[in-house]
Amino acid sequence: MEAVVFFVAAAGVLAGALGVVLFRHPVYAALSLVGSMLAIAVLFLQQDADLVAIVQIVVYASAITVLFLFVIMLLGVDRSEARDTGHLFQRAAAVVLGVAVLVGIVGIVGNKWVAGTPASSAPLDDPRGGNVRAVAEVLFTDYIWAFEVVSVMLVIGVVGSVVLARRSRQIAAARQREEVSV
Repeated sequence: MEAVVFFVAAAGVLAGALGVVLFRHPVYAALSLVGSMLAIAVLFLQQDADLVAIVQIVVYASAITVLFLFVIMLLGVDRSEARDTGHLFQRAAAVVLGVAVLVGIVGIVGNKWVAGTPASSAPLDDPRGGNVRAVAEVLFTDYIWAFEVVSVMLVIGVVGSVVLARRSRQIAAARQREEVSV
């Protein structure tokens, strides 16, 4: 049964990732991203990484994707644009960087080592709280300021997108008024 769950979840991850890349409409791509994130959470649950699975669902599949959808709708990115607006240099750089990331991922996965030490497979059901308690203590004591800075940066990003959307709409309205007056 574990193999069936794994292959179904892996197919969901791949289908969602392909949807993110292949869908032309950004809202469909973002919803495809949600499906991929949920399938990744299933894979985490299968590895007995309950905390990571919950974080995957709460933070990534819900909060970050809702933020993506908010920005897409706010900026009006879902409108169609001309295909020839990009520069040839940008496309070539994107291909080179994509290949470099793919090679890096294959190298990391093929090596199966992270930061020079093998991955730990310690049990998560330690009676003293286990890894979940240790992660919570470190996150909310030693790294609380970094945690808060990230949340402030997310708020700044949302405010910045609102300002950019409002400014671009004001510029578009001014241009339209100029065209009507001429």
